[in-house]
Amino acid sequence: MTQAKIGSNVTISYIGTLDNGRIFHSTDEHGPQSITIGADQVFPALESAIIGMRSGETKNIVLSADDAYGARRPENIISVARHAFPVEKNIKVGQKLSIEFAGGVSRVMVVSGVGENDVTLDGNHPLAGLDLTFALKLDRVE
Repeated sequence: MTQAKIGSNVTISYIGTLDNGRIFHSTDEHGPQSITIGADQVFPALESAIIGMRSGETKNIVLSADDAYGARRPENIISVARHAFPVEKNIKVGQKLSIEFAGGVSRVMVVSGVGENDVTLDGNHPLAGLDLTFALKLDRVE
């Protein structure tokens, strides 16, 4: 039986959970994921854990925040004057907004606070700062 190695095309199934047991992603809902080992399609630490596995093998893999989406970065949180948004725009905590920065670069940010005079926007990935656990099964190696 072939082992997964750099360059292998593999299909994986997994349930991804946080420390509190909350599922953040599951291939049960979204279908198995096909990746090429070494093509930077998933976290390098996850690829490393898959290398050497065989079809049908299962493994629990824990990725630290640093090996996943990284730490939450305070510089990714900004405060914007409320008047910078259209008056008719009803802004709510948890809402995603596409914000355009200088040079035409746009970024999706989440509203984390709404005050009378300002709006706080968080550009960190929602899973930044969190350790991730994958209950993983290697379905196929090609």
